[in-house]
Amino acid sequence: MTGAFGTKGAEGALAAKGWVRFGHDAGLSRWAEFAKTAALERMAEPAHRAEWLQCGGTWFVGVDTLSNDSRGDVAGSGPLPGPGYEAARAAYGDLPLHAGQVSVVWPGYPQPRKDESEAAFLYRQRRDAAHVDGLLAVGASRARMLKERHAYILGLPLTPVGAGASPLTVWEGSHEVMRTAFASALEGVPPEDWGEVDLTEIYKAARRDVFARCARIAVPAQPGEAVLVHRLALHGVGPWEEAASAPPEGRMIAYFRPEFPGLGDDWLTAP
Repeated sequence: MTGAFGTKGAEGALAAKGWVRFGHDAGLSRWAEFAKTAALERMAEPAHRAEWLQCGGTWFVGVDTLSNDSRGDVAGSGPLPGPGYEAARAAYGDLPLHAGQVSVVWPGYPQPRKDESEAAFLYRQRRDAAHVDGLLAVGASRARMLKERHAYILGLPLTPVGAGASPLTVWEGSHEVMRTAFASALEGVPPEDWGEVDLTEIYKAARRDVFARCARIAVPAQPGEAVLVHRLALHGVGPWEEAASAPPEGRMIAYFRPEFPGLGDDWLTAP
């Protein structure tokens, strides 16, 4: 799925491939300007910069950076518009939006993250630090556990960049490989207890299976476009290619990952 979609047909494409890119929307392009300005102001705050500037200054992780409300209104932009968000709401309901992440990357990425092991950095270099969102590293053993039950991932570019400027990468079809693996691991466990199950080994095995079976797709996008990614899809950040172009602000993408309400089985069973 390399082309851009409108709202129609997006749900089927998401189910089949695990990601959909939506074409340019003028309203979303205007929203991106408001979001970029608000994000840059927040990024300039010393405390916020100290917390989230990682990988030798080549990646601003930017969790909770965007000062939007539950409708996506940021700095007077009005509610979040565009076919990508419309498709997400049609598929998963009108879930309130959290303060958006703003992921910013500059030339030289990837560099080692603070306290990152040699093996983890190698994984970042070779596999884009590919992961499924919501499986957090818990405790000294860094056991992977389901602590955030996202409904979907919506990526909204804020700056115009070249294709090689550390694009989002997705392993196409990986959402169903991961769904099967997690369903096996959680079989017989009440959904309200899923967050206490150590998924580390089955997660690692499923990732290896994905790398062997699924194509890695780079998904560059521009302001006004949107990328909707299935919550179970394995995804990451590609390296910055030497000839890639970007403004001084870097490659900026705002991400929303609203969570399912309650502790039901939606995370595994929803489309």
